[in-house]
Amino acid sequence: MMFNIQEPAAQIRIREEVAEKYKWNLKDLYENDQGWEADKNEVVAMIPEISEFQGKVSESAEKLKKCLAHLTEINKKLYRLYSYASMSSDQDTRVSKYQSMKQQLQQLFPQVGAKSSFLEPEILTLDTAKLDSFIEEEPDLAVYRMYLYDLLRKKAHRGSPGEEKIIADAGLMSGTPYNAFSIFSDAEFPDPVVTLSTGEEVKLNKSNFSLHRASKIQEDRKKVFEVFFTRIGEFENTFGAQLSGNLKRDLFYMKARDYESCLQRALDDNNIPVEVYHNLVNNVNENLDTFHRYLKLRQRMMGVDDLHYYDLYAPLVKEVDLRYQVDEAQNLVLTSLNALGKDYTEVVRDAFRNRWIDMYPNEGKRSGAYSNGVYDVHPYILMNFNGKYDDVSTLTHELGHTMHSYLSNTHQPFPTAQYTIFVAEVASTFNEELLNSYLLNELQDEKAKLSILGNYVESAKGTLFRQTQFAEFELKIHEMIERGEALTGEKLSEIYLEIVKKYYGHDQGVCEVPDYIKYEWAYVPHFYYNFYVYQYATSFTASVALAEKVLNEEPGVKERYLELLKSGGSKYPVDQLKDAGIDMTTSEPFQLTIRKLNQVMDEMEAILNKEDQEF
Repeated sequence: MMFNIQEPAAQIRIREEVAEKYKWNLKDLYENDQGWEADKNEVVAMIPEISEFQGKVSESAEKLKKCLAHLTEINKKLYRLYSYASMSSDQDTRVSKYQSMKQQLQQLFPQVGAKSSFLEPEILTLDTAKLDSFIEEEPDLAVYRMYLYDLLRKKAHRGSPGEEKIIADAGLMSGTPYNAFSIFSDAEFPDPVVTLSTGEEVKLNKSNFSLHRASKIQEDRKKVFEVFFTRIGEFENTFGAQLSGNLKRDLFYMKARDYESCLQRALDDNNIPVEVYHNLVNNVNENLDTFHRYLKLRQRMMGVDDLHYYDLYAPLVKEVDLRYQVDEAQNLVLTSLNALGKDYTEVVRDAFRNRWIDMYPNEGKRSGAYSNGVYDVHPYILMNFNGKYDDVSTLTHELGHTMHSYLSNTHQPFPTAQYTIFVAEVASTFNEELLNSYLLNELQDEKAKLSILGNYVESAKGTLFRQTQFAEFELKIHEMIERGEALTGEKLSEIYLEIVKKYYGHDQGVCEVPDYIKYEWAYVPHFYYNFYVYQYATSFTASVALAEKVLNEEPGVKERYLELLKSGGSKYPVDQLKDAGIDMTTSEPFQLTIRKLNQVMDEMEAILNKEDQEF
C-alpha cells in the first residue's frame, strides 16, 4: 500500500554523492535485476494455471482453498515485483529500463483479473452455511473469511449473469464525464491572463493560480481570484453538463445495485454506515462558530480591516527558519513517538538504521514523499529531505504509514494485511499530532510556537472544514439527482455559493464571499470521485481524538491504538476504530477535535496578546 505527498523539488545532488546510509536498500527485495526477472517469469507461468480452477471452486473446500492460495501467491509476488520496479524507477526516473519493468507489471495485473473473473460469481453460488462448513473442513480457509463473508454480505446487490454483464459493459462509458472534465479543464481550457501589481503578466493555469492566490499583496490575490473564477464561469454550462453526467452515472449504479441512495452505495463497499457521513456534516454545521473564530483570528494576524475569501491562502504567519539535519530530525521524531512505547520506536530505529528510507533528493528522483508497505519484507519510504520543519513533519507522517504497514504485515496474513483508505490517514496524522505536541512543549521561541500553531489551524481549515464543505455540496447534489431534479451549471453554482457563504459567515460579516466563488465547484476534480473527500475529515478527527487520549494517558488507549494498526484489513474500518475507542457513529471524535482546535487558538491568541503588550 502506497501513500503519497506531493511537494516542491528540494535541493538536488548527484545520487552517487549521497551516503549509502541515507539511500534505501532495494536488495532486501531482490539481490539484482536478474532475480527480479526470474521471479517475474515464475509469475507469468502461474497465471494460465488459474483457469484450472474454473467451474470447480464451489465444489469443495479443498478446491476453493487451492484456488485462493494460488491467487494469493500470484498477487503477493506481483506487488513485490512492482515495488522493486517502481522504486528503482523513482530513484532516477530518467532510467528507461525500470520504466519498462513497471510497464511489464502493469500488463500482468489485468491479465490476472481477466483469468480469475470467474471466481466471485462461483463463490456467490454458496450460502453462509456452506461457507461455514468449508472453513470447518479446511481451517486454512479462515484467512479468507473477511473476503468471503464480505462478498456474501453484498450478494443482495448483485444481479443475474445477464445483469452483471450489462453493468460491466456500462464501465466502457462510465468514465466519460470525468475524462471530458479532465481533458477540458487540464488541457483545452483557455487560461486567462492577469496583470499583477508589478506589471508582470501571468497566465493563470492551475499551477500559477495556486502560486499567486497565496501572494502577500492583497490586490494581486483579489485580481487572481476574480479573473480565474470569472473565466471558469464563462463555461458554467459545459462544466455543469460534465458533473451532471457524472451524477447520472452514480444514479445508474445505485439503481443497478439496488441501493437506497448514491451515498449508501458508495459507503457500503467498506460497510461504513451513512450516519458517519451525516454526523460529520451535521457536527461541522453545529460548530461553525469555531471555524468563524479561526477566520477572525486570521483577519487579526493578517492585519486587514475586512477578511475576504481571496485572503484565505495568504501566509498566516511569517515563516520561522526552523532547520534540521537528518540526524536531528530522526531524533526529534523518535522522541515525539515515545508515547507509543519502546517496541514502536525500536522499529522506527530499524527504519533509520537498516536503510528503509531514501532520504535526500537527487537528479532524476521522483519528487514528494510516500510510504510503500511490502509484504514479507519491510516498508520503504521515499523522501526529499531539505532540512525544513515541513520535511520533519513529512517524515513522521510517512513513518505513520510505514508503522501501520509494518504492524499489519507482521500480524496479518496477506489476504487481510491491506487496510482501507478510511483508516490509512489516521496513523500518519496521529504521528503529526505527537510531533506538534512535543515541539510545542519544548520550544521556547514564541514566534516558532506561533508558526507551528498556525500550521495546525490551517491544516484543520483545509482538512476538516473545507473538505466537509465539499462533502455537504456533494451530498446535496446527489440527493437532488435522486429526486429527479435537473442540475444545470447555473443550479450547481447557486447551491455551491449558498453553502460557501454559510460556512464562511458571509451574512454575519465574518468573511466576504464574492459572487464569482459560485463557480469554484467546477475547479474541484474530487466531485467526480464518488463521496471520497469526507474521509480526509473523518481521518483527521479520528487521529486527533486518539492522540488526545494517548497524550492524556487514558488507560489502555495506547494498546488499543496499536491493535488498530495491527488489525490491517481483518475488520471493517468503523469497527476497527470502535475497538480503538473511537466511535465514528457518534460526535465524540469531532468534539475532541473542536476542543483541541479551540485550545490551539487560545494559545495563539495568548502569544499575540503578549506581543501586542510588548509592542
